[in-house]
Amino acid sequence: MLRLLALLAEHKVLTTNQIAAIEFLSVRRAQDRLRHLRELGVVFAFRESYVRGGTSQTRYALGYLGARLIAAQRAEKPPSPKAYTESLERLALWPKLDHQLGVNDFFCSLAAHRNPARLREAGREGEISGLTQWWSERRCTGFFVKYLGGGRDTRLRPDGYGCWEEHGRTVRFFLEHDTGTESLTTVIHKIDDYRDFPTDAFGVLLFSVHSARREIALRTALRRDLAGHDPGLVIATAARDHGAYPHADGPAGPIWGLWTPRSGDNVPRRYRLAELPQRGPSVEHSASNTDQPLNEAAFDPHDREMLRRIDTPKPEPAELAGYADDDDDLDDVTLYDDTDDYADDDDVYRAPVAPARPEAQRPRRPRWAA
Repeated sequence: MLRLLALLAEHKVLTTNQIAAIEFLSVRRAQDRLRHLRELGVVFAFRESYVRGGTSQTRYALGYLGARLIAAQRAEKPPSPKAYTESLERLALWPKLDHQLGVNDFFCSLAAHRNPARLREAGREGEISGLTQWWSERRCTGFFVKYLGGGRDTRLRPDGYGCWEEHGRTVRFFLEHDTGTESLTTVIHKIDDYRDFPTDAFGVLLFSVHSARREIALRTALRRDLAGHDPGLVIATAARDHGAYPHADGPAGPIWGLWTPRSGDNVPRRYRLAELPQRGPSVEHSASNTDQPLNEAAFDPHDREMLRRIDTPKPEPAELAGYADDDDDLDDVTLYDDTDDYADDDDVYRAPVAPARPEAQRPRRPRWAA
């Protein structure tokens, strides 16, 4: 239970299906457990009523008792009942709620590969692979800051930051979850912050967009905006038509198209998430805990080595000749060298055992389930 409460405390809201995918063997078992927790006041549940009839899937957040349990676990002062009730009301009417649920769906699809209940049933309990780091936007905003002097700074605001491990490969990534509500000009302007920040020292940049048409438009806008220049970071795009990823493995599957300045609007080849270039620090796994689950590969945000990477001077742009043709294999894209300085055993960062805590239908009104 504490594992689920910690995820709700970090990521605000999860649906029944998302919780079932990452914690239970079936949706029915998840519903039974969540109903009991709701009756106790540990979780808070609500749904949206739609204009054309029907309701959304039930969404869950920390109830007041759950918030008190988390505060006690972290030796923090619990919230007042009135203030916390008001925060839940704001969450149910939050303009970014659908966007947040989409971001969480991306990460829950990855976390489902290491559902502890399914691992126990398969005799693979204790196996650590798949999603080994999941940071929320709030946690990212607090860490990924580069101070430029004169009161100026570059602060990354990704929708999430993660680490995916598969067959000996480790890919760290920033996620930009696009729903099509922002103009492409606004989306492209986000690249400026990633270019000013030493993004390549921490991971690749993933754009998950809502449709194949939007993906083509985004890649075209990238080519036009960067005008053939090296952005200094790895960029990959994927489309999730009809609200779902077009592969059984979800975002871990071969859905990612690598973008380079010589890329066309279309994507000649798709790669698995684990096949994308490896970027970011090599971190020795820490012990799993209920305070920060799904973060075995997370680094301590207060560690001097991690802070030094932020202040590392930006490398000189690569020559255009370093880019491969669109139909070349990923391994031939010499701009993105997987063999970096972080691969040596002597440079492995060892995190502390206890890491720092650092449209289809328009909703009409919330309908409370509890």
